[in-house]
Amino acid sequence: MHKFITLLLILLIAPILGGIYGILHDQITYTISEEYYTKFKFVQFGLSEDYWAMGRNIGTEELPEIQLRQPRLGVSVVGVMATWWVGMIIGVLLGLLGLIHKTGKKMLVSTIKAFVLTIGVALLTGMIGLGYGKFFLIDSPPSWFLPKNLIDIDSFIMVGSMHNFSYLGGLLGLIAGIVYSIRQKRGIKLN
Repeated sequence: MHKFITLLLILLIAPILGGIYGILHDQITYTISEEYYTKFKFVQFGLSEDYWAMGRNIGTEELPEIQLRQPRLGVSVVGVMATWWVGMIIGVLLGLLGLIHKTGKKMLVSTIKAFVLTIGVALLTGMIGLGYGKFFLIDSPPSWFLPKNLIDIDSFIMVGSMHNFSYLGGLLGLIAGIVYSIRQKRGIKLN
């Protein structure tokens, strides 16, 4: 396989993998805090009758709360919209770096493995963020946007922390993926 074709394939796969990560991540966080979505993310991404027409505002204009007919589908939409572009950026960077490999096949295998490593680091970092939110942020809430109509503030803060840490995890994962790809080029085995 020619390396240019491989790069195009990686650029096609990367946002899909990013979107799948977003779906899984957001399904987990929705389970922890539905309010993070109904009172924040669904509003932020316009999933009410005004834009996506997936549900309706059962709150007020000042304190919206979006009720969706299919909330898990809405969570998936939010997950894809929030992460596909991160997947694309990571795909561009890892794909271009992948050109260091001798063949298109080696480039594809090494780059996909580097991308999966990136996702793993992002997920692990997000889980650390969830713990950080639970053990540190709940007692001294951050100066984030917190809707005034929250019922379970603690879960909202934990999920917000996980989301923030996950973006940091994407950066840390990208670094790990870059190191992995370079080590593969040099033939260094990972123990």
